[in-house]
Amino acid sequence: MHKLAFVFILFLLWIQLSAQEYRTFKAKKGDGVYTVLKQNGYTKPEYFGLFIDLNKSKLGKDNALIVGRTYRLPVKSDTLSVEIKSPQSPVVLAEKPSKKEIYEIFGSKYREITRKSKELSGAVYYLESGHGGPDPGAIGNLDGHILSEDEYAYDVTLRLARNLTECGASVYMIIRDLDDGIRDEQFLRPDKDEVCYPNSEIPLSQLARLKQSTAAVNQLHKQNKGKFQRLVVTHVDSRNLNENIDVFFYHDKGSITGKRLANTLKQTIEEKYAMHQPNRGYSGSVSERNLYVIKNALVPAVFIELGNINHTRDQKRIIIPDNRQAVANWLRDGLIEDFKKRIK
Repeated sequence: MHKLAFVFILFLLWIQLSAQEYRTFKAKKGDGVYTVLKQNGYTKPEYFGLFIDLNKSKLGKDNALIVGRTYRLPVKSDTLSVEIKSPQSPVVLAEKPSKKEIYEIFGSKYREITRKSKELSGAVYYLESGHGGPDPGAIGNLDGHILSEDEYAYDVTLRLARNLTECGASVYMIIRDLDDGIRDEQFLRPDKDEVCYPNSEIPLSQLARLKQSTAAVNQLHKQNKGKFQRLVVTHVDSRNLNENIDVFFYHDKGSITGKRLANTLKQTIEEKYAMHQPNRGYSGSVSERNLYVIKNALVPAVFIELGNINHTRDQKRIIIPDNRQAVANWLRDGLIEDFKKRIK
């Protein structure tokens, strides 16, 4: 009788699941996963991962929606699996190493993370890529392709976030795009669905954007009071077509720790070029500058320019995925050196 009862229960569950109907929609030009979910009332960030799992066979590269295809929306529930990491939480919540952790913000290819070390255990990083939302930042052009500053700065920043996470750090992505993830294409498709931590629409006004992201960092700084904290801001510069520049750094005039951080990163980049491209040379610099975010943030900060989006050699630094990863790796190594000094 017990066995028959068990089989009957399974049969009822099968009927219930079979009868379950999913809401669907047909993707239109300009649609992204995050924006469609938001438009349909799926405000909990966990639904992003559920949507990807539900439609993974129909998605394009980097979880892109394909125009004309029909997609299922997740079934709404009052309870969601705790195994799905919320992109409104910091990228890292636990400092104890584990075998594998899942972070949807890094995309389907890079979502699984294995902690490789405890080198940055106890460190907290706020990573802010430039622009986003209605503002693409600087615009370049290569072989008929538009290069948007916000997309390339975000990809390098996301790679850096993953690197730091692997080393045991707690990382907050201040500007985030929930349906991009780390991308391995040369030409990154621009969109406008980035949000500011925790999940705020980015305003059009430049000053409003700067105030918004700085306020987010300062609020998190209060929550992490007493911990080792750093803010890293990444941009891509726009200059004359003939002006080749290297990765260079700004710090706020009044921040001794920020200046030390910037110099440590510059020295690390210089050493990496000397090791991997000994005949290349490196002309990166460190200087002080009166920039709103690093001036008003309560956290020691560095502002990084990754290159000139209009210069061919600099374009290769940002469009080639391996180069973006190399820059993220070198910045991680510099941040590890900075952390070793333990100056709060």
